[in-house]
Amino acid sequence: METSKTRKNPMVEWANVNWRKLERRVLKLQKRIYRASNRGDVKAVRRLQKTLLNSWSAKMLAVRKVTQDNQGKLTPGIDGKVAITPIERLDLVDQLNLDRKSPATRRIRIPKPGKDEKRPLGIPTINERAKQALVKMAMEPEWEAKFEPNSYGFRPGRCCMDAIEGIKVAIKQKDKYVLDADIAQCFDKINHQVLLDKIGTFPKLRKQIKAWLKSGLLAGGKWFPTQEGTPPTGVLSPLLANIALHGMEEVVKAYARSLPGKKANNEKAITLVRYADDFVILHPDLDVIQRVKVHIENFLKEMGLELKPEKTRIAHTLKQLDKQEPGFDFLGFNIRQYSVGKHNTGKNTHGNPLGYKTYIKPSKTAIKAHYDQLSHLIETSKSSQSQIGLIKRLNPMITGWSNYYSKVNSAKVFKKLDHLLTLKLIAWAKARHFHKSTKRWIEKYFGTKGKTSWCFRAITEGKDLYLSYHSDLHIQKHTKVKGKASPYDGNDLYWATRMGKSVELPVRVTKLLKKQKGKCGQCETYFRDGDVIEVDHKTPKHKGGKDTYSNYQLLHKHCHIVKTRNERTHDKSRVIEEPCEVKVSSTVLKPSQTSDGVA
Repeated sequence: METSKTRKNPMVEWANVNWRKLERRVLKLQKRIYRASNRGDVKAVRRLQKTLLNSWSAKMLAVRKVTQDNQGKLTPGIDGKVAITPIERLDLVDQLNLDRKSPATRRIRIPKPGKDEKRPLGIPTINERAKQALVKMAMEPEWEAKFEPNSYGFRPGRCCMDAIEGIKVAIKQKDKYVLDADIAQCFDKINHQVLLDKIGTFPKLRKQIKAWLKSGLLAGGKWFPTQEGTPPTGVLSPLLANIALHGMEEVVKAYARSLPGKKANNEKAITLVRYADDFVILHPDLDVIQRVKVHIENFLKEMGLELKPEKTRIAHTLKQLDKQEPGFDFLGFNIRQYSVGKHNTGKNTHGNPLGYKTYIKPSKTAIKAHYDQLSHLIETSKSSQSQIGLIKRLNPMITGWSNYYSKVNSAKVFKKLDHLLTLKLIAWAKARHFHKSTKRWIEKYFGTKGKTSWCFRAITEGKDLYLSYHSDLHIQKHTKVKGKASPYDGNDLYWATRMGKSVELPVRVTKLLKKQKGKCGQCETYFRDGDVIEVDHKTPKHKGGKDTYSNYQLLHKHCHIVKTRNERTHDKSRVIEEPCEVKVSSTVLKPSQTSDGVA
């Protein structure tokens, strides 16, 4: 086997890999696994999975994912090792074999946002992370063909807005009771034996997954066994959690079919929408909701799980129930129906008035948390932050939050937040000019933009820099993902187009995705869910490139690194001190990120 001592020019070797070719090979195998799983050909699925697990191309992509693309690449496991240099990455590729063993994970604790308690995390070694990424490549297409259509969390190509739109479709024509529930300690309590039996894969892979589940934790120099649950930060953990919860929708539908009446109508009347460990069940009959809750509890009990009592309740979308307000909160949204007059009422498919209208808005908790964040930033920058600096810090927060809620009935919420924000900024300006009259400073901080006369703005380099207000973003309709569609079904254009409409990406990025038709500006392959995308200047700023859309392009992170290195290699006037992996000036995107701009 070739090792780091025998390789020549390993840096050039890694840098010159044809990643586009490797990705095509692996994606072709994944699509074949998906099709075989769809038609129920288990033998073909297992044969193709073994081929992928032994594929050098797949191993290279797995190593690149955890050592180059992943933002936690510098976080070591218990061995204290990370693979950063090209020579270390190639060595890691050689070591990627399912040996049915796994060292313990390193236990660390990070603070929970807005809470005093800390969240425990288990960090696997870099070798195990790469192996898990490889195994995920083989397992995900098989299970994407099996997963239920109303399961949205931790799945490629699906987002929270798909879940919200699924709920809207279920209640748009009829008011319903809802079971709003959350699973307690989902990742920590899954029964290992039941999960392994449910996966039902070939022996070698089963033993490797079992080794990861039973690897234990190392904390404070002591080893602790793991008798249940999946590693919270493992690459494979989200997929394993989805497999464990797979079947919930079928349990609900099976119960509905057993009710008196036509089976098809009964099945259509009940809806389960799940996003990771949060889910809702909707039905017009309260008695059905109460009984189906028992069936769900029995299903979860088999997996070693249970509902979280403080986050589980039964409500109604239109009527008050047990002195509770109508409606419910889900994924940061408030979903509720309001009784209205005949002129404002919604209508059914036959055009008859329903007497109510369905509204989906940001939840009160989400609004308060966002406003408190903006308020805190303004309050703490009265004496230390310039006007330009304040605008540059506020803009990403406002734009990102507004973008997330831009697909629902948020117009009134946006206007209210803008009003409160303006009052805060007036107070900020007054505090900076305490002994001066209003006329002396008002024109310095506020100007006219369009129909808005109180627009916070600063003058920089002879140009006006305006604050981005919530209402600047127009409300647009979201189109839910098609049924059981998957990124492995071969319709690459459909999935690339959907990325350009995502609410979980910054506005700048979605605009560039549409402009580039979903393709990378360097390798010209479609961006896929999970890819790390970065904003690049076509003409570098040190060569006169401007911060304009005409000079922006989206690249894969690895493509960006190659482009930056080539630019520095050919630019003889610049001193190259950085290693192959450079810190590029760009925005790295994740589903949870809400910024809009280039770092």
